[in-house]
Amino acid sequence: MKALRVLAWVELKLFVREPLTVMFVLVLPLVVLYVLNGVFGSQPDPTVWQGLSPIDSYTSAYVALVAATAGVLSLPVHLAGYREQGVLRRFRASAVRPAALVGAHMAVTVVIATAGAVLLKVLSVVAYDAALPEDWIGVVAAYLVTAVTFAGLGALLGFLLPTAGAAQGLGVLLFFVFMMLGGAGPPKEVLPTALSRISDGIPVTHAGELIRGPWMGEGWDVPALLFLLAMLAVSLGLTAWRLHSEAEG
Repeated sequence: MKALRVLAWVELKLFVREPLTVMFVLVLPLVVLYVLNGVFGSQPDPTVWQGLSPIDSYTSAYVALVAATAGVLSLPVHLAGYREQGVLRRFRASAVRPAALVGAHMAVTVVIATAGAVLLKVLSVVAYDAALPEDWIGVVAAYLVTAVTFAGLGALLGFLLPTAGAAQGLGVLLFFVFMMLGGAGPPKEVLPTALSRISDGIPVTHAGELIRGPWMGEGWDVPALLFLLAMLAVSLGLTAWRLHSEAEG
């Protein structure tokens, strides 16, 4: 446990030294939210956003997007880079297990995503009068499920991708796909049929719905919860398998 805390602290300091990643995780969602609010205004439209005001719909979607961005952009780059540079091999030769490094990265990812989510929510409430959560405990629980799930996905990508460059390229691509088709871009109701169906299979879509339920006092979206829990279980299982395979190799 001590090794996990020390590694997490080191990785957190390394993260804040990377301005590009900080911009994508903490700053870019705020900028896009500002642009979308300027475009769509604050008046509810019964034909889109499930009848909610644009800012209320987009705030929960962007909280999910921040967690997703931290998971698929920051974490895979670090883990793939460590594998590329032989850092994980050196960990195996020491008393610190590589699994502790993975756990530290996941913990840092959740912390970073949480900072971005809080910043986003404060801006939404102060600047745009977004609604406060109806069920705070439910929102926090839904958010933690979301953040841990995307951290698990990021860990898996870090072990599947061969280089840090490949991880960064895929992370940027996933960010824009998540943003445009995951409920954080054009309203799903105005998307063409094919893109709307793709949106149904994007994790950020389910994460936004999971967070939005308790946020608006509508309870838990059980299918969205099951989707994310299944993704987390698969990600952690495959990551453990990759760790074991590389240790034997």
